[in-house]
Amino acid sequence: MASSSWALQKAVFAALTGDTSLISAIGAGKVFDDVPRTAEFPYVTFAQSQVRDWATGTDPGHEHVLTLHVWSRENGRREVHEVMDLLISALHEAHLNLAGHRLINLRHEFSEARREADGETYRGIVRYRAVTEPDTE
Repeated sequence: MASSSWALQKAVFAALTGDTSLISAIGAGKVFDDVPRTAEFPYVTFAQSQVRDWATGTDPGHEHVLTLHVWSRENGRREVHEVMDLLISALHEAHLNLAGHRLINLRHEFSEARREADGETYRGIVRYRAVTEPDTE
């Protein structure tokens, strides 16, 4: 069985790449785990993820913290905020199918927009919390 964190990432990737509003805003093929050097702005990347044991006395489970980054070179933060809003719309309380696992919940925790040190790139940070259980059916 695939790890719950990998199953969650694959399901989130499928949800984002299948979201017509997001793809209309950033373009097709611009959600990355590993960003190609030739990637054009704007795009979305998977950032850090954490997994914690969320088992009860009788049932196994995991708590996940999943972070996505939005990258833009538009003037100002407008584009970053618009894409972050689309990510939240696509994923907050979404019902995703995970291979070998069940998604109990997926909730947006916080968002942040910042200018990077190069002075021309903006980064949006969107963090989610999810709880999964093994699919025993």
